Amino acid sequence: MREMRRLSVVEQSAHHLRNGIRSGLWRGTLPGLVPLARELNISRGTLQSALRILENEKLVSVHGAGNNRSINLRKLKKMKLRVGVLRFEEEGLQMSKLLFQVQHNLEASGHRMFFAPKSQTMLQHSLARIVRHVGENPADAWIVEAGSRELLEWFSQQPVPCFALYGRSEGLPLSRSGPEMIPPLLEVTRELIALGHRRIVTICRRDRREPTLGNAERAILDTLSANGIITSEYNMPDWEMTPEGLESMLKKIFRATPPTALILDESYFAINAAQFLARNGIDVPGKVSLFSTQYEESLAWCRPVIAHIQWKSEPIVRRLTRWVDDLQKGRNDRKTINFPAEYVRTGSIGPAWKG
Repeated sequence: MREMRRLSVVEQSAHHLRNGIRSGLWRGTLPGLVPLARELNISRGTLQSALRILENEKLVSVHGAGNNRSINLRKLKKMKLRVGVLRFEEEGLQMSKLLFQVQHNLEASGHRMFFAPKSQTMLQHSLARIVRHVGENPADAWIVEAGSRELLEWFSQQPVPCFALYGRSEGLPLSRSGPEMIPPLLEVTRELIALGHRRIVTICRRDRREPTLGNAERAILDTLSANGIITSEYNMPDWEMTPEGLESMLKKIFRATPPTALILDESYFAINAAQFLARNGIDVPGKVSLFSTQYEESLAWCRPVIAHIQWKSEPIVRRLTRWVDDLQKGRNDRKTINFPAEYVRTGSIGPAWKG
């Protein structure tokens, strides 16, 4: 991947102006220098330099000294976009392949896609830090991977278009895509119950539980309740999202009331849990059934192979590519379009241990 160059203040200001024009903040003409500089909180000198960039692009034009600059919307619709990607974290081979394919498609169309230098995890999931980082790396549009509710709410209020790739976007005016997770999750949950499991624990990220449960997490708990299983924090425990935090939480739940089935919402959670079970002599699936909501090639190297959800990335790649192309033409559909996913049964699922 090419090394990313940090934009100057003038270039950042030019990006903000383009985004304001694209979102319809200004129509026909831009405000005068003084009110516009005040609105953008930049100096007049910086604003004039940024405007010269837009004039050279023929996006705005001046008609005589002192006149306000008129906006050339026809030129705007022909301009290629700079698309930023805010990753959840660096891990995830399947997601990396998906995003690199999107990058290939967009750059083949003349657009520029870049990855923000720091992921959400590197920024400690702090909204203030992420907002500052996004401001330092302006884009004409953003793709946000697995964003929290708080983060996606903030993006939904910005003039810059945002695409939620997975994440907690329920009810927000954002374009969104990903696999349709609930049907396969319900399928495996019902199968576990049919196999006699009553102590089923779902291990998921905190942002999937707070400020309210995500749709998938709620569906799991509702299915347990509908089958006579009283649910509590035991079924979806809180924990510090670090390898050490996961280890500590697993020790706690297996010491008190050992679960007979674990549903883990990341593939690396599943691998970590499998290692914990092996170190402690807990047989899979004899004493514990294991299931991962995500698939990575590393799961195929586990013995037994960990059951999982799998989906095709190509429809999501096409959806993202089309979204950027439509943005260039002045269209932002803000639709949620998910694609089918399937439950892949393997030897890590078995009857509940009766010991």
